[in-house]
Amino acid sequence: MPLSTNDLRNGMALALSDGLFSVVEFQHVKPGKGGAFVRTKLRNLRTKAVVERTFRADEKVEQALIDKREMQYLYRDGPQYVFMDNTTYDQMTVDDSSLAGAAPYLKEGDSAVLEMYDGEIVDVDLPAAVELAVSETEPGIQGDRVSGARKPATLETGLVVQVPLFVNPGDRIKVDTRSGEYLTRA
Repeated sequence: MPLSTNDLRNGMALALSDGLFSVVEFQHVKPGKGGAFVRTKLRNLRTKAVVERTFRADEKVEQALIDKREMQYLYRDGPQYVFMDNTTYDQMTVDDSSLAGAAPYLKEGDSAVLEMYDGEIVDVDLPAAVELAVSETEPGIQGDRVSGARKPATLETGLVVQVPLFVNPGDRIKVDTRSGEYLTRA
């Protein structure tokens, strides 16, 4: 669907010749001399790289319609993940590579919003933090309360994060899905 660069908004998806992009920031500039233009910051939906691009005012770009579907993660089948659409109850098998790094934060029964374009998953929206159980870590040593000291812990999904010394196997912790860091005990 052609769209004028004058109508750009933050979060809008664009299908450009070099990929699928989301508008992070835009600014209409009207210099004293010459024609007006639109300066943008665009995030590639597949690689997450941010690029700056300038368009002439009223230049036509292709708007991409992203289908956002809330799906429930059911189970893992080898290298693939099986999801169920929460509205139609259709099941969908997704490759690990399509989940864009979201796989370590998903446990059975969790919901995620899969963003799709032409039947291909381009992004996965997760909650800001997820609650996961610690499956393996060294036991905490009594009295060892050095400020800021950390140790590695393997979580139920296989994700390894640095946790404080007082966290033990079996504890449930909250992990930030954007940075992959320990937040707090749950």
